[in-house]
Amino acid sequence: MALIDLLRLLLLAAIWGSSYLFMRITAPVFGPVPLIMLRLVGAALFFMPWLLQARNRSLLRHHALQLFGLGTLNSAVPFSLLAYASMHLGAGFVSVIGATVPLFATAVDALWWRHALTPQRILGIALGFCGVLVLAWSHVGFQGGGDALAFGAALLAPLCYGIAAHFGKHHFGGQPPMLPAAGSMLAGALLITPLGLWLWPAQLPALRYWLVAVVLAVVCTASAYILFYRLIARIGATSTTTVTFIVPIFGVLWGALFLHERITPAIVISMTIILLGTAFTTGLLGRPRSAN
Repeated sequence: MALIDLLRLLLLAAIWGSSYLFMRITAPVFGPVPLIMLRLVGAALFFMPWLLQARNRSLLRHHALQLFGLGTLNSAVPFSLLAYASMHLGAGFVSVIGATVPLFATAVDALWWRHALTPQRILGIALGFCGVLVLAWSHVGFQGGGDALAFGAALLAPLCYGIAAHFGKHHFGGQPPMLPAAGSMLAGALLITPLGLWLWPAQLPALRYWLVAVVLAVVCTASAYILFYRLIARIGATSTTTVTFIVPIFGVLWGALFLHERITPAIVISMTIILLGTAFTTGLLGRPRSAN
């Protein structure tokens, strides 16, 4: 991997890691659903020059139903779940749970497409969810002071992403990468706007919260998706998915630096176990060595 691509990968991880920080700041002010409405509407407006091109409008019409499905599974629902979780749990804490996406994607692959799991992948999934149990045991319900509903929401979001990964691959294979990226943002915005307006806060948030919401929409969502797909084109999907390992590190770091969140032993241990499980699940560890 070229140095410039490694730097882009680190930048993407830093941006996506910061999204947990920004949700932690703004979700209690806007409410989870109105915040995600702003996030998706802002991202859709950012993509509007592409969406309005004639050849792309025909693609949108042809794939409208699939885009609404992807917008539900990959943005509107998981974004809202993470925003709700961020109201009750730390930014770093939620980002560690987010590292389970490849584990869920692998499990969905086995259940949906009936692909057999290798012993290595079974080990990876088992390790990953042991890490989740460590995190849950330290924080949620078992020892008091936790919020089991928020933890469940944070864990359900990666499941949505795991399903969305296979849904998108099945319905948008061979299509321009911008179609699912921009189209799903537009579909998600259309889906969530009525509920977001209905749940709009009675008191108008201060300007600083609006600015954070704009950064969340433009930088952490629209720009990050463009960077993500460019990396896939340059270094391949497998190498790009290693960003999963780096995002929670930045999520924990930003939470500690800007929100003074404690990096507890449970967070460090669970993050290590989850990332180790993800490495086995994705094949980054345990691959058979080549003969040369």
